[in-house]
Amino acid sequence: MPKPNDCSRSVTAFEQNSTLIAVIEMSLSSWLVAGVVPGIERHPLKKLETDEDALLKLLLRWRDEAVKAGHKIERIAIAFEAGRDGFWLARWLRARGIEAYVIHPASVAVSREHRRAKTDRLDTELLKRVFLGWLRGEPDHCSMSAIPTLEQEDAKRPNRERENLVGQRTRIVNRMKACLIRFGIRNFKPTLRKAPEGLEALRTPEGAPLPPNTRAEMRRDMARLRIVQDQITARPACFSTGRALARIPTGLLLSTPLPPCQESRMEAGLGSNRLLYGE
Repeated sequence: MPKPNDCSRSVTAFEQNSTLIAVIEMSLSSWLVAGVVPGIERHPLKKLETDEDALLKLLLRWRDEAVKAGHKIERIAIAFEAGRDGFWLARWLRARGIEAYVIHPASVAVSREHRRAKTDRLDTELLKRVFLGWLRGEPDHCSMSAIPTLEQEDAKRPNRERENLVGQRTRIVNRMKACLIRFGIRNFKPTLRKAPEGLEALRTPEGAPLPPNTRAEMRRDMARLRIVQDQITARPACFSTGRALARIPTGLLLSTPLPPCQESRMEAGLGSNRLLYGE
């Protein structure tokens, strides 16, 4: 029995002779795009600058080549692994009538050999294999990530900012405690508001005060701690809003009642599809 919102396989019928398939291996400065074009024996491979307009032109050119070879393209599907670029490209492509998917990187099986070959070209071949299997509806090839809207992504920022700030606070406090323990001081609490005033009175078990460089370092860490603590307490309402949104089931946050990774091409709008596919 199929699971609701199952992103491990596609439920849309796959017609390979009328579907243009592309995958992207993304890096910071360039994109390597590999395609499977109906009617063309070779599998084209093109390196692009990080330019979404150039990517769209490439897909349209490949579509025109398929039409010249006698294959009418009714569907363009493109996929890439989730990473630094997030989901903005998938949203941008979907707004222009292209089926865009984001592959969960942990769901792609790779060779565990210690000295395996690792190039962008080989990565695109692997992505093509798993994406084709996913489009055919075969299990255990890969899983797709649900593509959030811009508002859903922004709703996560307060909680993530708070987690980052709490982590910074913990690192600063641990560093200060470790610094004091090196001198045999264990009963001093650097998180107290009056802690900077108590630095001068601190004594080591030998009865000596803290060395001047160590005392100056502790003061700087306490100043950093105050800044981080003030930022944590500055926007409690924003953080609580983020927690409230996080408790809402994912299905209720989706912009469409369809499963998150199985949206029809119709959600991009009939006008966009007619413009894209030349209908």
